[in-house]
Amino acid sequence: GAGYLIGSLPFGYLVAKANGVDIFSVGSRNPGATNVKRCVGKKAGNIVFTLDAVKGFAATAWPILLADGSIYYQLVGLVFAVLGHSFSPFTKFRGGKGVATMLGGVVALMVWAALVGVLVWLAVFYTSRYVSLASICLAASLPLTNLVIGAPAILTWVSLALGAIVVARHKDNIARLLRGEENKFAKK
Repeated sequence: GAGYLIGSLPFGYLVAKANGVDIFSVGSRNPGATNVKRCVGKKAGNIVFTLDAVKGFAATAWPILLADGSIYYQLVGLVFAVLGHSFSPFTKFRGGKGVATMLGGVVALMVWAALVGVLVWLAVFYTSRYVSLASICLAASLPLTNLVIGAPAILTWVSLALGAIVVARHKDNIARLLRGEENKFAKK
């Protein structure tokens, strides 16, 4: 419950609205950091990315404060934060794709996988200029990294599930990539 509630805080919607923009009616109509950056501005997009990552981190890290702050509570918090972000009750169950929220939680729980994921994201983005492709590759790298470093099996399985959620949320982007119609993130 708490992870879902934290994850469902619609920062992209709120930051865009504070700047006079209905994020659900511009660009990709997605309240994620990328669309906010494209449609509202770099500063607003960076704020949304940071807040979305913090909510993933908070939802994953707060169980440590409990008497029995086991890894299972952390994993539940992380998964539900991503689901809350993607299907927020505050925005009629519309939401972002979960990349920043997932990354924040992964930093709290799987730091090596997060580090490799960020490096993968940077390499793919700066060679292709596709945020979506970089995000999909980041998501795919998490279970692979956990497997290679010998992380507990539960981390590998949960990172696989999270990666599947993020990839599924990018289905329209994947279709556009395959058709050669996906928008590149251009330097201005």
